[in-house]
Amino acid sequence: MAAVSQPLPIRRNTALLSAAMGLNSAVFQLVAAVSSLTFVLVTGIEGLLGLGPAIFMLSSAAGSLVSGRAMDRVGRVPVLAAGFGVTSLGSALTALGAATESWLAVVPGFALIGMGAGTVALSRAAAGDMYPPERRARGIAWVLFGAVFGAILGPALFSPIFANRELEAAALVVPWLVSSGIALLGIAVVLCVRPDPKRIAELLAPPRPEGEAVAPAAPLREILRRPGVVPALIAGLASFAVMVSVMNLTGYVVVEHRHHAQHLIFPIIGAHVVGMYGLVPVVGTLIDRIGRAPALAGGLVVIAVSCAGLEWGESVWATGVLLFGLGLGWNVSYVAATAQLVDLSAPSERGKLLGFGDMSGSLLGAAFVLLGGYALGELGVYALAFGAAVAALVPVVVLVTRPGTPRVTTEAA
Repeated sequence: MAAVSQPLPIRRNTALLSAAMGLNSAVFQLVAAVSSLTFVLVTGIEGLLGLGPAIFMLSSAAGSLVSGRAMDRVGRVPVLAAGFGVTSLGSALTALGAATESWLAVVPGFALIGMGAGTVALSRAAAGDMYPPERRARGIAWVLFGAVFGAILGPALFSPIFANRELEAAALVVPWLVSSGIALLGIAVVLCVRPDPKRIAELLAPPRPEGEAVAPAAPLREILRRPGVVPALIAGLASFAVMVSVMNLTGYVVVEHRHHAQHLIFPIIGAHVVGMYGLVPVVGTLIDRIGRAPALAGGLVVIAVSCAGLEWGESVWATGVLLFGLGLGWNVSYVAATAQLVDLSAPSERGKLLGFGDMSGSLLGAAFVLLGGYALGELGVYALAFGAAVAALVPVVVLVTRPGTPRVTTEAA
């Protein structure tokens, strides 16, 4: 390990990145709860209810790829701060679209929010930078744990705003403006992270023999050929795409199919976010102990069971429990996939690899949410529930049939 002249503020940086994830989580809950409703209320087209979340995910895909490459060049902090700035602008534009009932503002607003969210999600690359392989899943988990704060903040802020309000576009203006302010606060938090986590990764890297030059970053196609990368990507893509499509359509299921009040969406989404992040410290430790592949498969099975249960869980309480399970299954798969990909890449390659994974996941998620929205509208909840369950189980076959990947204990493959 390289010599470090003074103690590195890894705990402080972890706490700051965790707080940033909490703020991003609060915005994320609003998108999950009302993006479909916002699009339908502004455009009046119910048949395209999945298009709002799809726009968000498609733009998130673009943001992930561009931001991941930028992180490898200029560092993690400037790119994360820019992501929050883009989210703030997009939220303000969406509020304008809701106020004027103009899709010309809502659509680019959703696109900007997606780009910003895709960028901030790469905070886990910064988390992976600061911890050695044997503690990496736990380090990533502690950063993700901050989203629990968002699970509390989101319902606390948004539920009172929606309570006793008619279901109309004008009721969505204030929530989107609040989202814009939350993102501005995220910029201030991220800028306090010093030194840049990428620099910490370079300081913690194993020492090279004297006179040996730093190996250049491998091209993406070469990284994808490393043993263990493709299975981790497949499991991560499936878990994210299934989770995000079902989560984004749940608000419509609760209001239009189960006929519950609109403000009850937020406790359900809050339970989902707690499932996503509430147990990550325990999950991270578990993954470091049992290995990446078993965790990937186990998380996908939990996702499948939770999705299938939506056919029978009609009450708010039951839906909240199932969404909690959906979040927990994603949590296990997501942390395991991230740890595996960080294990198999050098600091100068991680942003690119994780950005590619996030881009692919967002594209797949957009396809899933469009397909799921159509199935929900034409066939009902059972089509969404069982279709999502099957999609989650297919990658388990890949994980079971492919040989396991040995634990990686070095910084570069």
